Formats: sequence, C-alpha cells, structure tokens
Amino acid sequence: MDDAQLDQSLLFEVIENQLADRYPKETTEALMRLQLTGHSREEAIELMACALAPEMEAVIERKEAFNLSRYCQHLAMLPDTPWLE
Repeated sequence: MDDAQLDQSLLFEVIENQLADRYPKETTEALMRLQLTGHSREEAIELMACALAPEMEAVIERKEAFNLSRYCQHLAMLPDTPWLE
C-alpha cells in the first residue's frame, strides 16, 4: 500500500477491539504467546497489526471478504511475517 496505506492507529484499534471481544480467540492467544516470548505488549500489538493489515487491505482496496482463516494463520506465525516478504 502506498498513499492509501492503512492508518496504524486504525489497525491498533481493531486489534484492541478484538482483544476486548475475545474474538477471534487467536488474537488473545497471539498476544499472550508474544508476551511470553519476551515482546512488550506494544511490540506484540505492532506485530499483530502486521497480520491484520493484509486482510484490511483486501477488504478496503480490493472489496474482498475478510479472510478470518488466513488472518488467524498469520497470527499463529508471529513473530515471523513471511507474507510481508
């Protein structure tokens, strides 16, 4: 994404809402796992935003349906982000 790049604060807000709603459960699991492996909460949220960004881009820019399965797969791979390479 270039000029239309998603606002990082929007991604953080979505993740915080997912954590508050405990949906999807993989969001809470990813946060806990990342914190247990030495990442601060802030770092973990930033990493989780990397998993969310491609899904939000697909919804906003390409008018695709949100792919919950792919998003959860990306959360499970964190802190690795092979989809960004």
